[in-house]
Amino acid sequence: WYQRRVREAVVSTQSTGSSTSFNLFLNNHEFQLLPLLKESSASDRNELFLKKLQQCCILFDFSALEPENKGIENKRQTLNELIDYIASNNGVIFEAAYPESIKMLQCNVVRCFPPNQEEEKEDFDNDEDEPNYDPCWPHLQLVYEYFLRFMESADFQPSLCKKYCDQKFVLQIMSLFNSEDPRERDMLKTLLHRIYGKFLGLRSFIRKNINYIFLRYIFEGESCNGIAEFLEILGSIINGFAVPLKQEHRLFLFKVLIPLHKPRGIASYHAQLAYCIVQFVEKDPALTEPTLLGLLKLWPKTNSAKEVMLLGEIEEILDIIEPAQFKKIIVPMFKMLAKAVSSPQFQVAERALYFWNNEYIMSLIEEHCRIIMPIMFPALYLISKDHWNQTIVALVYNVMKTFMEMNNQLFDELTLSFKAERQKEKRKEAHREEAWKKVQKRAIEAANGNSNVG
Repeated sequence: WYQRRVREAVVSTQSTGSSTSFNLFLNNHEFQLLPLLKESSASDRNELFLKKLQQCCILFDFSALEPENKGIENKRQTLNELIDYIASNNGVIFEAAYPESIKMLQCNVVRCFPPNQEEEKEDFDNDEDEPNYDPCWPHLQLVYEYFLRFMESADFQPSLCKKYCDQKFVLQIMSLFNSEDPRERDMLKTLLHRIYGKFLGLRSFIRKNINYIFLRYIFEGESCNGIAEFLEILGSIINGFAVPLKQEHRLFLFKVLIPLHKPRGIASYHAQLAYCIVQFVEKDPALTEPTLLGLLKLWPKTNSAKEVMLLGEIEEILDIIEPAQFKKIIVPMFKMLAKAVSSPQFQVAERALYFWNNEYIMSLIEEHCRIIMPIMFPALYLISKDHWNQTIVALVYNVMKTFMEMNNQLFDELTLSFKAERQKEKRKEAHREEAWKKVQKRAIEAANGNSNVG
């Protein structure tokens, strides 16, 4: 449904403008500079302003034309003039400017993107590979900047603009978040946030369609380059949610945000995702337990980099957790930490051990040390004896020293108990080895007996 709506919106824009100035590629001499707005008479200024907006609907093929093209330079000057005119004057936005401004934005920025071939490569890394920059960005930037200045102007009236800034327009803007150019996505993020703030009637629609994009990304594997930017917008939106939270917002947390930890591309948007999760927990502390249990359920088994990211996110949650909520998640949380500390991957173990450097978390651990120490002690004791990385061993010694200072008597009891359990296990192992030797001996004797009979 969503994809069909987006296609219809884009096609509608292209077909609507084909009879006027949309999608026109002109040669060097067809974009002529009009008189400057500041030099024109007040009676002609509005008409000239509209003509300049219509003229800026002319497009150029940046992949085919030389940078010194006169038409490109004339258009750049015109866009800069429009930006300065809106920013430095009052009372310059009139009713006819609304449809023309939106039409100019649609004409220049609404387009279809080629398939992202980089994502098909197994070794593609968003942090190391250079992003694909759009060659026409110098003009796209000016178009976006004009429309942002237009919306942020003191003269802007949402009541006049809402007729043109409708759901179809919003779908067109949201489809552009698949651009591979991070500069464009950053500008789109600001634009969509402004639309969300100015048009109250579109808020629910925007949230719902962001949900659709996330769900297709999670469960259908559909690529989207703008997940981080959408999450950044949502971070601001969540921050403004009223308390108590609506059921719609709770469902968004559990059905969308937590499952966003599944995809393999989480590294590109994890910081923004963690911020949204923390915002929810701050808004409603009762969400802490189901949120943390949801993260533990999705804990990675073989992806150490993802494990390190999730450990960082959990520390952020624990840093703001209320003591009553902490008590509810002690056992599952520290069972996971015990496994992480025991990881042969030293970065995972190191990140888990850094929890003991957090003063607030340490105060919570000290308060519940009689529950936590028995869970953590076996893993810490084994690591202190035979872990391959000396840095980890040193960190474990510090944690064990901290536990000893918290409750020396309990620490001694756990030490004796663990050593006794180890001795018991060694006796069982020796008994098992002896039993196997007897079985092997009898098997050999039986085999020899059968050969003698033969």
